[in-house]
Amino acid sequence: MFYEPRNGHGLPHDPFKAIVAPRPVGWISTIDGQGRPNLAPYSFFNAVHSRPPMLMFTSETMKHSAANAIATGEFVFNLCSRALFDAMNISSGALGEGESEFAAAGLEAAPCRVVKAPRVAAAPASLECRVTFSTRLHDVDGAPLEGWIIIGQVVGVHIDEAFLKDGRFDTAAVQPVARCGYRDYSAVTEMFEALRPTDGGAYALGQRDR
Repeated sequence: MFYEPRNGHGLPHDPFKAIVAPRPVGWISTIDGQGRPNLAPYSFFNAVHSRPPMLMFTSETMKHSAANAIATGEFVFNLCSRALFDAMNISSGALGEGESEFAAAGLEAAPCRVVKAPRVAAAPASLECRVTFSTRLHDVDGAPLEGWIIIGQVVGVHIDEAFLKDGRFDTAAVQPVARCGYRDYSAVTEMFEALRPTDGGAYALGQRDR
């Protein structure tokens, strides 16, 4: 089949989010102007640069996380493991302004080193970020949308050493949760390795990811 989104897809459910999948879950923690913590998951999330490391998340409507990140210039990404899925799902609830998703989900907050926003203490890894860019999205006709994109540079990295194996972060052991469209999710449980044509012998000699 083929369809133009502006004309509709004719299916019972929109396939777009299921096609662009799996997508990492951006579990974002922030604080508001009064220092109150907020925690929420975003499925429009990913890394966008490595040197320096940078992340982005998009909020469809100006929700607390986006508003807080833009206002304070900071946010934290907390990696959601399969073991933390239920807590992450609870944190997606529509709580009132100032109510703590940490408390609602039974999560302990831990202080960060560089930014003021807290992190999820139980997360296998957390990335402290400072906002470098944010903007409202527009369509091809230039009309403003109810969506905002926030990009942050990673300024601090927390890793649970239980998930470090032979000097590498053990992704399969973490079982990160990903969004797959509709109400479907997946967890990474196995991986395979493949060399690029340009890797040559350097990759085997300890030059990984340089």
